[in-house]
Amino acid sequence: MADDEAPIPVPERVTALLVRWTDGDGAALDALVPLVYAELRKTAHGLLRRERSDHTLQPTALVHEAWIRLVRQEHVSFEHRQQFFGLAAQVMRRILVDHARGTQAAKRGGGAAVEVLEDGMAASHDRTFDLLVLDQALTELGRADARQAQLIELRYFGGLTVDEVAELMGVSPATISRGQRAAEAWLSQAMSVTAR
Repeated sequence: MADDEAPIPVPERVTALLVRWTDGDGAALDALVPLVYAELRKTAHGLLRRERSDHTLQPTALVHEAWIRLVRQEHVSFEHRQQFFGLAAQVMRRILVDHARGTQAAKRGGGAAVEVLEDGMAASHDRTFDLLVLDQALTELGRADARQAQLIELRYFGGLTVDEVAELMGVSPATISRGQRAAEAWLSQAMSVTAR
């Protein structure tokens, strides 16, 4: 690169590497890891912060498991980084739900009652996130409105901003904000019914 050339911003580099990776360039995958790891770890930390305090899955383990599953994907094509982080959101959600189901099975159905929080999401009485109830409600929302379910998954599990989700879904940020409020209200209702 010449001295007068500006460095390529990280989002654009990530996009370029994702395209090269999906075209079969193994070196692109190696270069991609340090660029996306911190963002994946931040997302994992945010997700686990909502979990109960004695959760046995750590952010690093969640990221590593998600990364293993992501690189094993076949026939994946990424046009931009939001698609990658959208898929990462789905993968992390599946890992957390599988982990929660395993924990619940080990306890033989022991679980705290759920209450609806001010922000429209639900948590158990000790104010921790009840992922299984959310997953069930999100699955039901997906049957009713797949785009709203995708929006919530991208925002809460993928850690994407309103603007990033708007760009990915090809709509305005205002449309995403309205959709998020509607989806949160729907999920809140569905989760409160499940908790009874």
